[in-house]
Amino acid sequence: MARRRQLDLSDFFPYLINRVGSALVARFSADALDHKHLSIAMWRVLAALSSNGGVRQIDVAEMTSTEVSTLSRLITRLVRLGLVSRRRSTTNSREVTVALAPKGRALVTQLIPIAEALQEEATQGLSKEELAVVKRALRRMHRNLTSTAGN
Repeated sequence: MARRRQLDLSDFFPYLINRVGSALVARFSADALDHKHLSIAMWRVLAALSSNGGVRQIDVAEMTSTEVSTLSRLITRLVRLGLVSRRRSTTNSREVTVALAPKGRALVTQLIPIAEALQEEATQGLSKEELAVVKRALRRMHRNLTSTAGN
């Protein structure tokens, strides 16, 4: 009789990543987003735009790992809230560019310190070097899972 393989979730990397991510989302939502009536997906869009200015909508989808049709609906909601502006590209009429509106910029300015404090709390006890290694490893894993080259 073959012995069944078991999986120790407490030592399974995808489970650990998901667990940390879920805890971060829950805390940031409770601490910062819920009372602003924002979702974590909306926050990702706002944060991406705060770092990049006016960007093609398709690029925001890539930066935030959000499916294009889902992103379009998110941006529509953010436009209605007055947080984001959307317009046709001046160089390609099929492309849409999005940017933070002044209200969105002010909101992001309020939320960034909360996000940074949560990151600080989550990474407490890690040296700067350890944190840099973790970030590098996570970026590499993302590339491994999303890259079509070499597969």
